[in-house]
Amino acid sequence: MSKWITVRLEELAANEKSSISKPYGSAYTKNDYIADGVPLVRGVNLGTGRFNDSDFVFISKEKADSLPGANLAPGDLVITHRGTIGQVSMIPRLPRYDRYVLSTSQVKARLDPRKAVPEFYYYWLTSPFGQREILQHVSTVGVPGLVQPVATVKSFKVPHPPLSEQHRVVALLSALDDKIAVNERIATTADELAGALFRACPTRAPRLIVDVASITMGQSPPGETYNEEGEGVPFYQGTRDFGLRYPGRRVWCTAVTRRAYENDVLVSVRAPVGEINVASEECGIGRGVAAVRSAQYPHILLHALSSDPAVWQPYEAAGTVFGSINKKQFSQLEVSWPGDSLIGSLEEKLKALDDRLRQASEESAALATLRDTLLPQLMSGRLRVKDAEKIVEDAT
Repeated sequence: MSKWITVRLEELAANEKSSISKPYGSAYTKNDYIADGVPLVRGVNLGTGRFNDSDFVFISKEKADSLPGANLAPGDLVITHRGTIGQVSMIPRLPRYDRYVLSTSQVKARLDPRKAVPEFYYYWLTSPFGQREILQHVSTVGVPGLVQPVATVKSFKVPHPPLSEQHRVVALLSALDDKIAVNERIATTADELAGALFRACPTRAPRLIVDVASITMGQSPPGETYNEEGEGVPFYQGTRDFGLRYPGRRVWCTAVTRRAYENDVLVSVRAPVGEINVASEECGIGRGVAAVRSAQYPHILLHALSSDPAVWQPYEAAGTVFGSINKKQFSQLEVSWPGDSLIGSLEEKLKALDDRLRQASEESAALATLRDTLLPQLMSGRLRVKDAEKIVEDAT
């Protein structure tokens, strides 16, 4: 068992004013937003754990200067206290901007480097232990939120291993995250190259989708047949589990009525219409998804459906009506299809790029599973770092 002591987070805070703080009340409003300036950190920048260093709104330098306690620096932890509770991220060590400012829905925690490695506490707060510590303070009256946010974050009970142990844990988990990030860049690049290659084909012409592929509209089995324990086949009701190219397993179903098969293109047929993924295995599809299949040209089909967003625009939501597309409408879609003279060679080139994307995606998924398995054991101190290092070495 762990011999790590437990302390309040405020005991690890930097020895400076407003080391754990948030902007209060109407510190700024949407009227303060400008086209360029100091970026405002919001929930959209925290949603995936690692900091999303884009998708900002901005406030002026003068406005940021008037809120010194809300200014953020590299290594600062950012914790959402209102709305999507449990979101945690950290301002990168090598950030895109010189400084950032906290939105009113977040709390910052700046730690003392003589006592704490911020990355260690980022990992701890995103672990099951840290999430439980955060969520136990949530009030569900009105908008979910932390009661007295700053005081609550200060009161978080966190482990405090020796600094050297913190560094070793961070080095191990960061190495896995870095490998995942590299694979994600490889996958994104392969996707962009494949899309550009398809669009550059000089012999494309409009074809009805039913002339080049078959369509299976999804159907939803009874709710009691769904589970998260792996019984039955993976099941996709809509886009919630869609990834860059392949959906992630989360729900299974024991009474699937409509199926997709490996390399079928999965298309969202309810808002947002036209979101695209690819089935990596046999799976079930609910009424929010259609499976489109070309046995001969699956990779060309994928890019024909995903290369031109205008194909789906007539079926997007208008006003209060949710966007959708039915089987008859789907069958009348026209896609841009390569001519016979180039179609074979183009399919081979697209397959090579798509295979590289799949390899990178599968490696990332395996590494993420390993990280998520090790994380709670390391964060609790039940697994020694040297043993975890051996596990990672054997797996990679």
